[in-house]
Amino acid sequence: MVIKNVALETVCGITSTLPKNPHPEVAFAGKSNVGKSSLINGLMNRKALARTSSSPGKTQTINFYNVNDAVYLTDLPGYGYAKVSQAEKDRWGRLMEHYFQDEQQLITLGVLIVDIRHKPTADDVTMHEWFRQTGCPEIIVANKLDKLKKSEIEPNMARIRETLELGALQDQCAARHRKTAVLIL
Repeated sequence: MVIKNVALETVCGITSTLPKNPHPEVAFAGKSNVGKSSLINGLMNRKALARTSSSPGKTQTINFYNVNDAVYLTDLPGYGYAKVSQAEKDRWGRLMEHYFQDEQQLITLGVLIVDIRHKPTADDVTMHEWFRQTGCPEIIVANKLDKLKKSEIEPNMARIRETLELGALQDQCAARHRKTAVLIL
């Protein structure tokens, strides 16, 4: 797809009404500081479309990016470690639940981003289950591949497959890039 036009169209907080978008959505999820916004920027070939930060918890809202007036990339708030209060983390959780329970959302693909250096967290497993329960296809992106030695990559990929109960099929569907590895479900 040639990216002709991409823009942040809607930002939703806990009290916001989710938009009734006319186009399919690709929802990006992952723990705080795993690289969701950086991945969106890379896919869209933009440096500062989605806001990034070295400190966890920068994305605190659901951000809808309109791509070519044909599809939305949806950047969900990070979960897990972030230097925010427990009340703020609870607010993010309610926002996510509201998003996944809204029947108007046209989530056609879920992208779960995990840190390849670590075993997927309980929150990663929960998010994986939310995607499964919606019935939409899911792509697992193992980010931060560039932080590992070559000999560490396959054992860490195996740990992700085991923790998320992905099975052997994904071995045939794996793709690697300089910074990420992708497991397609």
